[in-house]
Formats: sequence, C-alpha cells, structure tokens
Amino acid sequence: MSKKQLNGQAVVTMYNFQQYRHISVPGWSLGWTWAKKEVIWSMIGGQTTEQGDCSKYKANIPHCCKKNPIVVDLLPGTPYNQQISNCCKGGVLSSWAQDQSKAVAAFQVSVGSASTTNKTVKVPKDFTLKAPGPGYTCGPATIVKPTQFLQPDKRRVTQALMTWNVTCTYSQFLAQRTPSCCVSLSSFYDNTVVPCTTCACGCQGNSSQSGECVDPDSPHLQSVVSNAGPGKSSITPLVRCTRHMCPIRVHWHVKLNYKEYWRVKVTVTNFNYGMNYSDWNLVVQHPNFDNLTQLFSFNYKAITPYGSINDTAMLWGLKFYNDFLMQAGPLGNVQSELLFRKDKSTFTFDKGWAFPRRVYFNGDVCVMPPPDAYPWLPNAGSRQIVSLLALVMSSLVALVLYADT
Repeated sequence: MSKKQLNGQAVVTMYNFQQYRHISVPGWSLGWTWAKKEVIWSMIGGQTTEQGDCSKYKANIPHCCKKNPIVVDLLPGTPYNQQISNCCKGGVLSSWAQDQSKAVAAFQVSVGSASTTNKTVKVPKDFTLKAPGPGYTCGPATIVKPTQFLQPDKRRVTQALMTWNVTCTYSQFLAQRTPSCCVSLSSFYDNTVVPCTTCACGCQGNSSQSGECVDPDSPHLQSVVSNAGPGKSSITPLVRCTRHMCPIRVHWHVKLNYKEYWRVKVTVTNFNYGMNYSDWNLVVQHPNFDNLTQLFSFNYKAITPYGSINDTAMLWGLKFYNDFLMQAGPLGNVQSELLFRKDKSTFTFDKGWAFPRRVYFNGDVCVMPPPDAYPWLPNAGSRQIVSLLALVMSSLVALVLYADT
C-alpha cells in the first residue's frame, strides 16, 4: 500500500500480494489517524464511512472532517467522473495468483490543512485494514523514494512530493477464534468414509465459538436464512448443524487406479447459509502434483515456494461456470477430478500416501483428520501370518498327539 501527496492531493494504492487469499464481499476498509488537523475536501474512487463534525465550515463543506477517517471502495457502476484507475470494485480484491490485474485498488483524496513541502508534511499513523473483518495488522508508514509519473506523451516525467508505504500482514488467529474449514477422506479400496473431525470448527450449543447453526429439517429454515442470508452485513457464519460445525468442507476421494495413472475427485461443500463464496480458491499440498496430467472444471497453478519442489497446487473455479460457490443447499458445492501420472519411485496407496498433506480454503488452513484414521489398504499380509501361525500350531498339536500315542 502506498500513498503519494501531490499539492494537497494524495493517491492511495493497495496491492494484495497474498498468493491465495483474496478480499471478498463486503470488501476492504482502510483507516488511519491524521498527524495534524487535516480534512478531506473531496474523494475520487472511494468514500469515507462518516463525515464527522464539519460545523466550523460555513460554505464549502469537506467530504470528511474526522481525525481518524475510514475509507471504503465505491461500487461497480460508479459514474466515470468519480472513478480513477483500479477503483470501484466494491472492495473486492483478487488474490495475486488468481488475477494480478484485479488484486489492486486505488482512490484519490484532496487534503486540506496539510503542509505543501516534504519537510513539513506529517505522515499519518495508526493504519488499520479490515478485509472485511479483523485479521490484518498494519505497521507504521515508511517514507520511500518519491513515485515518478510518465506523462501521456511519454516525453515528460513528473514526481510526487512524497511517497510512503504501509505493510499490513494477516493472521488467521486474529481473524477468527476457530477454523473455518475441514477435510474428509475416502477411497475406492476402503468402504470407510473418514469424516471431518468432531467439533473441528466448534461444537453445537457453543455459539461463542462457532456461531449459530440451523437444522436443515427445521420448518422455519427459510425465514432464518432470509434474515441472515447472502448480502447481509454480518460476517458471522450461519452454518448447518453438523458434527464438525465448519462453514466449508473439502472432500478428497481416491476414485480410480489405472496402470500408469490414478484419479482423485475433490468436492468443496458450503455449509454456510449466510455466505456465497465468489472467486473462491483451494490450495492443496501433495507430493504427486509434480505429475498432474489433467484437471477437469477447475483452474490450476503450481505454487513453488521452494523452487524445484512442486508439491503445492492452487485450484479455483472457471469464470462464469463454477467460480461462485453458492450458499448451503442443493447447489452449495463445486467439484472436479484430477488425473495424476504415477511415479514408480514414490507412488503407493499404502499408509495414506494418496491423501493431501495440507489443505487451505481461501487462504485459511483446514482441519485434517488424524493420520491414524485415514483409509488404509486391505492388509493381505496379516491374513498370511495368521494362516502360517495356524499351520504351525496344528503341527505342534499333531506332534503332541503323536508323542502321547
């Protein structure tokens, strides 16, 4: 995030550099505290949530007189004379890996009662960012080299009076008390379906942890959902009553085994009646992603933070097809199948190797089942040992009987 002061005007640009965490509806809100007695005369591409006390101004009334303004983005469809580049997305920012062009936001403010030289300008402090709830912590503004601007004729370069950067970092522990997703597992070689861990995201009856839950068989389901459905301002999940109480469940099913390939089906189910997840994404860690051969109905991008190690994949929906995960109900799921080529040096179905090591939904880590609960291959070796033991015992009995005779 950078801010440039230009003769009483400042352009604020926000970059979402997070690879797989986007900012969803109702969008971001950015706040700070003025160092002096500055006011905002006007804005383009954004607006403050409150005007504040501007009673001392009799003629031209400022846009905002608050000491600590909070700015939000304008909605799509804003008139062109109120827009600047990268504005007016309703506060929604894509993750950097999904679409960098949509991971940037900007707005312009005209500042009054501010100094006009780089020696007297005071940098704002106490920056805050909500996206849309808590979780982000912003550091102090750091003065950097002034930004330069190339004019439209490309023959002249102008320079900002000052430029400063503010870095905001995210913590899932600050954002929410409990996890927001869980993982269940199944396979073709075992009839057991390993469900999400009980109370993975909270327990029924403990609304302080997991929020309220709704019985899908309740006769009042429709009225409850309509009062807290998508489009409402609350970000507290209204989940379907389940054993795990998670808004999102990711199911990994080892579906088929071929001579040189194996196939997996991935299903993401929304149990949240109060949220539609637009531009959702899924990050999965598994050692066989370096041999992913084909993917159906999902986008794919390899994430290689360790250079040559390609064991992490980012998956998200196809535009206008399944990039929109509907609220809980019959349409509240998306699914795809992945085809992997076997690497004979590493491939095995034994000891849960075919299941993911870690899963993230929209940047939040999901709760995995305990490893000892994973589906296991039928162990034919144990039956052979039992048969051999029975044979030895039979021989001993025969010898004893023979000795007695």
